[in-house]
Amino acid sequence: MTKTCPECGDKIVGRIDKKFCSDGCRNAYNNKVNKDGKNLIRNINNRLRKNWRILESLNPDQKTKTTKTKLEAKGFDFNYFTSIYTTKAGTVYYFVYDQGYLPLDNDFYALVKRQ
Repeated sequence: MTKTCPECGDKIVGRIDKKFCSDGCRNAYNNKVNKDGKNLIRNINNRLRKNWRILESLNPDQKTKTTKTKLEAKGFDFNYFTSIYTTKAGTVYYFVYDQGYLPLDNDFYALVKRQ
């Protein structure tokens, strides 16, 4: 019984448990299989990275205030954050890695950096 490569269809020579004829075919096959998931993850990571850079640029002193308008003008997307921290008093901070923001009154936001 001869095995064939699932990517190109060539005959597989070598070990009995070998699944692909070459590393190139193995990589091409796995890239096709994982393509949809990788694009989703890549897009989410790009949005998180952009949000982090915006918070970092507006918060050089580790603690400051800004407006929702400034954040949105720079392209900040409030739908993407990595964690939520709720204090004992019930205050809810949203974090993008170590950079956080707290919604305040009148569309103001307190920006903080987690130590």
